Amino acid sequence: MPQTNSATGHTGDPAGFAALTDDLGLLYGGDYNPEQWDRDTWREDVRLMVEAGVNLVTVGVFSWARYEPRPGVRDFGWLDEVLDLLHVAGVAVDLATPTASPPPWLGTLHPDTLPVDADGVRLVAGSRNQFSPASRVYREHALAITRDLVDRYAGHPAVRMWHVGNELGQVCYGEESAAEFRRWLRDRYGTVEALNEAWATAVWSQHYASFDEILPPRRTPYHVNPTQSLDFRRYTSDQLLALYREQRELIRAVDTERPVTTNLMGFFPLADYWSWAQDLDVVADDAYPDPGDPRSPADAALTADLVRSLGGGRPWMLMEAAVGAVSWRDHNLPKTPARSRREALQAVAHGADGVCYFQWRASRAGAERFHSAMLPHAGPDTRVHAGVVRVGGDLARLRDVVGQRVPARVVVLFDWESWWAAEEQARPTERLRTLDVLRAWYRVLWDAGVAVDLAHPDDLAVTGAAGYDVLLVPQSYLLSPEAADAVAAAAARGASVVVGCFTGVADQDAHVRTGRFPALLSDLLGVSGEEWAALPDDGVPLTGRLAGPGGSTATDLADAGDGPRAHVLGELLRADGAEVLASYAVGHLAGAPAVTRHRVPGLDGGAADTADPTAGWAWYLGTVLPEPLLRRVLTDACERAGVTGALPGLTDLPDVEAVRRGDHLFLLNHSGAAAHVPVPGEHADVLSGSIFTDVVDVPAGDVVVLTERNA
Repeated sequence: MPQTNSATGHTGDPAGFAALTDDLGLLYGGDYNPEQWDRDTWREDVRLMVEAGVNLVTVGVFSWARYEPRPGVRDFGWLDEVLDLLHVAGVAVDLATPTASPPPWLGTLHPDTLPVDADGVRLVAGSRNQFSPASRVYREHALAITRDLVDRYAGHPAVRMWHVGNELGQVCYGEESAAEFRRWLRDRYGTVEALNEAWATAVWSQHYASFDEILPPRRTPYHVNPTQSLDFRRYTSDQLLALYREQRELIRAVDTERPVTTNLMGFFPLADYWSWAQDLDVVADDAYPDPGDPRSPADAALTADLVRSLGGGRPWMLMEAAVGAVSWRDHNLPKTPARSRREALQAVAHGADGVCYFQWRASRAGAERFHSAMLPHAGPDTRVHAGVVRVGGDLARLRDVVGQRVPARVVVLFDWESWWAAEEQARPTERLRTLDVLRAWYRVLWDAGVAVDLAHPDDLAVTGAAGYDVLLVPQSYLLSPEAADAVAAAAARGASVVVGCFTGVADQDAHVRTGRFPALLSDLLGVSGEEWAALPDDGVPLTGRLAGPGGSTATDLADAGDGPRAHVLGELLRADGAEVLASYAVGHLAGAPAVTRHRVPGLDGGAADTADPTAGWAWYLGTVLPEPLLRRVLTDACERAGVTGALPGLTDLPDVEAVRRGDHLFLLNHSGAAAHVPVPGEHADVLSGSIFTDVVDVPAGDVVVLTERNA
């Protein structure tokens, strides 16, 4: 059944995307900008697309000035020709509303449509994204061009999907935004008295007598009120979502069948994508992992798991990626075709039913002239384009993967509001970064081939954690009582729960909870704290005994080489029933617990019994652990819950990733050496046709996709 967003009464229909992939298979293509080229080039493009296996292109993302060269004038004739050419060739179109980049005349005639930064400077046209999401004039013009586009092309057979805007992420601090922010605050709080309470305006004499006195958190002499800043982030995300919804509703009024989406940007800091997901018929993402970062394969997998989880586990779409180098980093390392292929197949392994790039043909001019493309400046007789053709063939061979899901027994809690609040100014340390902690925990699971879903803590409170045997909370600075109860309930029914430091610190107004911390989870964890302490640059030595992987003998931390150290932040804790696994050896926190483990009573509420199979376990990490110790804790948690990776022994194969999607096993070798991977039984590689028995050979940088052969 379609999913309904209760906030809008609007129904997202993922069936439209499923129908598209059932028809076309895995989607493959990229952004196409024909307005940059002549008609002869269009014909060459279409021919080469077909040869490369392209079946979907995104058209019109930056075409507004071409559609409407002067106010009210329409020029769609060129697009008619392009769509007809693509349709005859069998290439489907994801038609974009061109609203991400208004024509220069809009800012010239209506300066108030241009955004204002936190310093009060109004930005100008000449780039892209030059609009304020709060501007009513901008939105009226955006709806007008969208309406004419949809009326003209909703019935065109080439158009198979709609794409609203592009990478919605604008923020504005101008007067119109200030008025909209005040309206949003009235809706949220009702009275200025309630706002004063939520914002704690008794601090620093910030009391407001009227909503009319309130401004966005522009540049100030010193720190901004953290709750004001948090609310402005919430408002900004909601304003961008309202912009998307306006255009989506207009499309839906004319076209009720084709899926509608927009391209998200993974862990993008300016929009809370949990609140967006129900409005997307398919969750689509733009991903540009850095080839220069050795951690990027694991980080790309984490982003893919996030995007899949936003859609409730449904197949998603990689809307943009780079075939080679990008052009917007300070130093742009290229990708080999093998790496580009591996990243495309990694996305499919993690649930993508479409892989697209920016862009089809490399631009000769403009800001993205050195951004890689499926068809480079040097033409089709190139290594890059040969790699593009190869990926097209791979995706065609993987058609049976369409619609299959990635099963996971581990769930990781993450939400944007907690991330925002945890990184406001004036906290114990600015070195504790939510995403750094999340990525470190995830890499341990990635190395072991353990599949992961992500969830918003409050969604977990509604749906429960049924189906998950391990629940991880790397850092949730904001935590509601309902979410905390859901975490405790998961442990009570037998799940392993691991909680990281600086969790449950504040309520939803970003007010620090009083009493010993983490106030909402102390009973579950059997530990409580009284002080947060930034740690010295070289860390603090730890002492204690932690079990090794596979239940191996516990290691005395003091005997482990130079000894492991806690980093960044420590907490002054006491054990209230928990077993202390590691303590601080010296310094301000000397003798205090750093890592604990607690046996949790079962659902009957009786005393925790180590022989009771229904009771769970709860670990607390009161500091940032080095990777070997973090690995021990998370491995212990998984093993006690009976959770294993996709393949045994995978941790002995560094940089080899194993992912099960439906009845396909993806093995991706991110290393520079051949890997010999034990896979019991006889399997066929869908990509090469090779047959393997018990051991699968994966060349350096290569991918195999296995299906079990019939006995």
